[in-house]
Amino acid sequence: MNLDGRRESSNVEDRRGMSGGKKAGLGAGVVGIIIAMAMAYFSGGDPLQAGMQAFQENGGLGSLTGTNTEVSEEQREFTEEEQELARFSTQILAGTEDVWSDIFSDQGWEYEVPTMVLYTDGTPTACGQGSAAMGSFYCSGDQKLYIDLSFFTTMKQQLGADGDFAYAYVIAHEVGHHVEYLTGTLQKVHQQMAKMSQKEANKLSVRLELLADFYAGVWAHHDDERFGSLEDGDIEEAINCAQKIGDDYLQTKARGYAVPESFNHGTSKQRMKWFKLGLETGDISRGNTFECSDAEL
Repeated sequence: MNLDGRRESSNVEDRRGMSGGKKAGLGAGVVGIIIAMAMAYFSGGDPLQAGMQAFQENGGLGSLTGTNTEVSEEQREFTEEEQELARFSTQILAGTEDVWSDIFSDQGWEYEVPTMVLYTDGTPTACGQGSAAMGSFYCSGDQKLYIDLSFFTTMKQQLGADGDFAYAYVIAHEVGHHVEYLTGTLQKVHQQMAKMSQKEANKLSVRLELLADFYAGVWAHHDDERFGSLEDGDIEEAINCAQKIGDDYLQTKARGYAVPESFNHGTSKQRMKWFKLGLETGDISRGNTFECSDAEL
């Protein structure tokens, strides 16, 4: 991506080098929780739910001994690569602010910008304890998106999803959930999901995730139109990323087979389709994932 001269967002909390909650490695309970969350993430499950279940099964706070639960400052030197990723992430966030502010304004709405939290290993959130094993995620409770930058290394090394536009897609997807929150879609769907069986709730979750993919594409369309940000190979990077984080791909990679009724993010084909639709059209009215039949998704 061409980000030369682009501004960095000021809506950022840099918690890197800070300890949020219990440190991994200081108790068997923590290790078990992290493993459970990692397995859930890479098999297409819900990492936060898996982590909370493991937390309870390991005896709650009593199993996480030897550390202070307060967020504390630690001395740490950041590598040049880490600092570059941090700068890149804040530039992408700034781009989403510019684009979505314009789109909302065109609709007669006001865009409320989210905050990006950069953290290391773990951090407290309004949605529970965040962990690097969860990848990037959005918390509607505090309207913040959380990213441990090491997740980009995980994408590259474990999933084969690399490149700056692939990383930008991940950030834009989480911002897409923020857009869902601002339009009321996220709250409405979560209320419906709470009354359903897990199988039926998963189907609605897929539609939420595909809508966020679509919004990521919409952002990319307008960002390129406004700033000329896309370069040769960028679109291929994002499409490859969407393919590698499909539920069917992740589940097959993790355990050799896929269980469609457990999908909660969408298949590789679906994720690529909706991202490309947003990228090609830039038209938010085309994001009708909740009006489509299952076959049309």
